[in-house]
Amino acid sequence: MRLCFRKLVWLLFIALSVSQSLQAQTLSIAAAANLRTAMDVLKPAFEASHPGVSLQVSLGASGSFVAQIQQGAPFDLFLAADAEFPAKLAAAGLVTGESFPYATGRLVLWVRRDLGLDPGKDGLNVLLHPGVKRIAIANPALAPFGRSAETALKGVGIHGTVQSKLVFGENIAQAAQYLQTGATDAGFISSPQVLAPALASGLAWTVPQRLYPVQKQCGVLLRRSAQPALAAAFKAYLLGPQAQAILARLGYGAP
Repeated sequence: MRLCFRKLVWLLFIALSVSQSLQAQTLSIAAAANLRTAMDVLKPAFEASHPGVSLQVSLGASGSFVAQIQQGAPFDLFLAADAEFPAKLAAAGLVTGESFPYATGRLVLWVRRDLGLDPGKDGLNVLLHPGVKRIAIANPALAPFGRSAETALKGVGIHGTVQSKLVFGENIAQAAQYLQTGATDAGFISSPQVLAPALASGLAWTVPQRLYPVQKQCGVLLRRSAQPALAAAFKAYLLGPQAQAILARLGYGAP
């Protein structure tokens, strides 16, 4: 009798442990730095609809994440700021399925309001003004938004003139931080970052799409994922109407 009781207790303990392990799931996401504001909204919304699931979101430059993933970083899902970096992982056999576009990134030029400049009227040429001494830009080698900014500057023929003014951040979030702290007078950021209260002291101008290639932001499910089903569930959520409405409200274009 005592033996049967002990066996029952043991079986209940095992069942409870299995149940808890199934419920406590963590999905590790490597996300482009421009997604900080979006993930602040998407993360709790997804977790609320998936009880027991926790999203662990790491933000940074897309190029830096590619290097980390190639070296074995244990991410389940990669959300890049372009299509090129996910394609590199696909070519290396590190993804499951095809890459998927989830949004279109929009490049914005921000300028200090007290400089009295009007980017809406003069466009990128405001950067030639002597009052603009430092210009924040994400590293073009690592960050797609930095590459888009560089392309736009070259497209209007002023890259060489303003090159000495450029202050490089590792990613778009660091470029925005330079603006928020007053370390730079102007800079290139993404559309959601304009919503930060700390940037209300400046003027934001959306750079015309004709000046840089369409920036389709793509994601991939990673082959080494410990949570492939959960990663697929987040992909479906991201492409669904709720998440797409959130991204549109933050200034992203449709995938």
